[in-house]
Amino acid sequence: MLVLSRKKNESIIINDNITIVVVDIRGDKVRLGVEAPREVPVHRREVFDAIHRNDAAPDKAPSKRDTAKTGGNS
Repeated sequence: MLVLSRKKNESIIINDNITIVVVDIRGDKVRLGVEAPREVPVHRREVFDAIHRNDAAPDKAPSKRDTAKTGGNS
């Protein structure tokens, strides 16, 4: 892991097109701003983990009741 020190209003550039800016520092909290192209997803870690947990969950097989509603062969 690369560890960098930055002060308020200083930034870090990633891959020429992503900028991380230290917006504010209050006590033990740091507010960061992220400038990235729209096609680059940016999530907080807990949101990222939740998305990937949902993606990794096995698809629920349709129940007999579900297949009866759709005629069985959709």
